[in-house]
Amino acid sequence: MDVKIGQKSYDPHASAEKIQQQISKYPLMEEIGFLVLGMRVYHTDSDGFEIHNQHYGRSLTKDTIKHGLSKFFNNSGYVRKDVVSACLQKVQEILQWFENQDTLHFYASSLLFVYDGSSPQPAIAVDRKLHEKKVASTELPTDDEVTECNNNIRLSSTMENGKNDEPVEKKRSRIYAVTKKTCPKRLHSEAFLEGEILDEDKTRKNQNHVPQEHLNGNLLIKLENVLCQVSADLGDSTQVDVRMIDFAHVFPSEGKDLGYIYGLKNLVSVLQSILDE
Repeated sequence: MDVKIGQKSYDPHASAEKIQQQISKYPLMEEIGFLVLGMRVYHTDSDGFEIHNQHYGRSLTKDTIKHGLSKFFNNSGYVRKDVVSACLQKVQEILQWFENQDTLHFYASSLLFVYDGSSPQPAIAVDRKLHEKKVASTELPTDDEVTECNNNIRLSSTMENGKNDEPVEKKRSRIYAVTKKTCPKRLHSEAFLEGEILDEDKTRKNQNHVPQEHLNGNLLIKLENVLCQVSADLGDSTQVDVRMIDFAHVFPSEGKDLGYIYGLKNLVSVLQSILDE
């Protein structure tokens, strides 16, 4: 999910025409402080993706933003509150960084949310009166095989005593091949949200090599770590990451970035309300 942060999506050097154009795209940007640019959600029951573009995000109002954002965490009929909790913590860490820095202002920058939709949700018992949550222990699989899903392509690796016997280099080559097949030569945030796939002829060539243009701000590495890493500790099944992206409009300043902080605080509030629901 790509979420643009801040009360303004135009920088101080923007023309009057540009300012009006940006405001007209989403008049509520100043009030809400963030805009959902798009999302791509994996559903385990259908082994497919639900995709929403920027028009969906612009249709959200102050009253519907919570429901609209919660769609990203809805995995086959239930809300992944383990993912919401992890995302909330990471956004709070970014907010803390902004509250402690006063040298830069960010415009039209976004947060990219990523989680592994194929991993099972921990069993959670909720006492609605006391709001106590107890996470049940997860047992290791007994079939000696763990299956992972990444863009509808299944990866299987033999597991023994919770450890992967496959050589590291071989595993990485396999991961790079899958990543290259599912990520076109475009901005990774766009490719990830739109679910585009490279031409089959291109994927057959150099599957164990990732071109430099794919390493957009190390985003490919971040996505690999989040989506494809085979964890030795199967009990920690939730894989989540939140990263700042898009830095074309960053300016030096002599004060805190209040617009960005405002958006982050509102986003934290919405995430917390989803978690508490």
